[in-house]
Amino acid sequence: MPHTVEIDITPEQYSDPRSVLAAVARKARLSTEQIARLQPLRRSLDARRGVMYHLTVDVYLKGEPYSEPDYRSEYCDCHNAPPLVIIGAGPAGLFAALRALEAGLRPIILEQGKPVETRKADIAAAARLGIVNPASNWCFGEGGAGTYSDGKLYTRATKRGDVGYVLRKLVEHGADPDILVDTHAHIGTDRLGGIIKNIRQTVLDHGGEYHFGTRVTNFVVSDSQPTTVLGAKDSDGNVYEGVGVVLATGHSSRDIYELFALRGWLLEAKPFAIGVRVEHSQQLIDEIQYHLRGAQGERLRKLLPPASYALKAQVDGHGVFSFCMCPGGVIVPAATADRQQVVNGMSDSHRSSAFANSGIAVTVSAEDVPEYASHGPLALLRFQQEVERSTFEAAGCRINAPSQRLADFCASRPSSSLNKSNYLGSCVSVPVHELLPPFVVKCLQQGFRLFDRKMHGFLTSEASILAVESRTSSPVRIPRDASLQHPQLRNLYPCGEGAGYAGGIVSSAIDGVNAVEAIYSSKL
Repeated sequence: MPHTVEIDITPEQYSDPRSVLAAVARKARLSTEQIARLQPLRRSLDARRGVMYHLTVDVYLKGEPYSEPDYRSEYCDCHNAPPLVIIGAGPAGLFAALRALEAGLRPIILEQGKPVETRKADIAAAARLGIVNPASNWCFGEGGAGTYSDGKLYTRATKRGDVGYVLRKLVEHGADPDILVDTHAHIGTDRLGGIIKNIRQTVLDHGGEYHFGTRVTNFVVSDSQPTTVLGAKDSDGNVYEGVGVVLATGHSSRDIYELFALRGWLLEAKPFAIGVRVEHSQQLIDEIQYHLRGAQGERLRKLLPPASYALKAQVDGHGVFSFCMCPGGVIVPAATADRQQVVNGMSDSHRSSAFANSGIAVTVSAEDVPEYASHGPLALLRFQQEVERSTFEAAGCRINAPSQRLADFCASRPSSSLNKSNYLGSCVSVPVHELLPPFVVKCLQQGFRLFDRKMHGFLTSEASILAVESRTSSPVRIPRDASLQHPQLRNLYPCGEGAGYAGGIVSSAIDGVNAVEAIYSSKL
């Protein structure tokens, strides 16, 4: 049996495999000659009291048996199996499909967007030409919004399901096995597309179906039991039926919320968050987080990954927090329809950009916007839509990012000039402190001052803010009961970010898996 050893080592030691081996041998009271291999179990970087790597490894001695991990799964041949309808090909939908294959169900995936390969052209058009394809953009299409993001895999949803299951599936389909080890693992936009294509191939090889360019406009219900969902109908009138319907449409599929509201089906307004994306030089964030000084600091910086941060504060009863922090990343236009201005962040696997960016958002509840109360469960959605529309108009009715120097924003003064930005589009100087709702501006300004106390140098004129970061999560929840079914529409299983039950790739994937397990246990 291997020995499990935990050690703390410097970045210099970590960069040299011989030094790692020697440190492990000392901790295990072994000689390096006795050790056949080290198998990493966990890796984290701690910069609170000097930068140190914390490693947990299994130590295999010479002569001890060892076999390489096998991440391949066993899937059923489901060509003739009972069908399961899955609406949406984001993380929740794709992992629901993989779990369905294991359970002996044939997944039928309905996705309004395009395959990941052809989706790229529409995203490029949005960035270069300002043309938004409402069915294929940064949010809609195979892989969902997570495809063109950092691919961050950290989650707090460890009690909702098996995080390891999701990570192993990703490795099985092409992700680096390091994601099983790193505390704050990420994949990178440049690699996610290939992984998603591999998942598609697995689904197709085992009998599943993909229907791209398929927008669901209604549900098919039983004539004898009008509250029992049998399947879904698309905009061309095609019908897809199955033993269950997994609704995994993502946080920006507003047409689904409108359908529920029109039919009088239960919906709930859900608190969400809105704010801006802040952009610093990556070098500054590295210096702050790693405490780098002088020539020695510069040498150390070359040994370390681009630094990240996670910040939060309370201001006037509102949470102010960093969201989707992208070290070495870029800022992207993330609108999903005309007359919207939305920003988001992404980075590749190497996080090689000279800029760091993060969403900084303020929590919003229905009590904060009483003027929208007449919209009932869509109150916060209408607020979100209005902010995105007014931001678009402030940017000259183009997909330009209203931008301001961070110090000017906090001082409530216009910026006479803008910093260089890595936004994939054009920035336009706008006094964002006059553009966003006053309570959001006040919380952001105070939040930035509090963040500067934690990260001295964070609040600087050399940093920029870009508006508006509004798609942090869904402002609507599609309710479900203990069986994970909608209370009024039996056989319909809302899940993922679009239903208001997840936030991010891993938690959404877990929610999709849980939906299929609920269907399997109740139907078969």
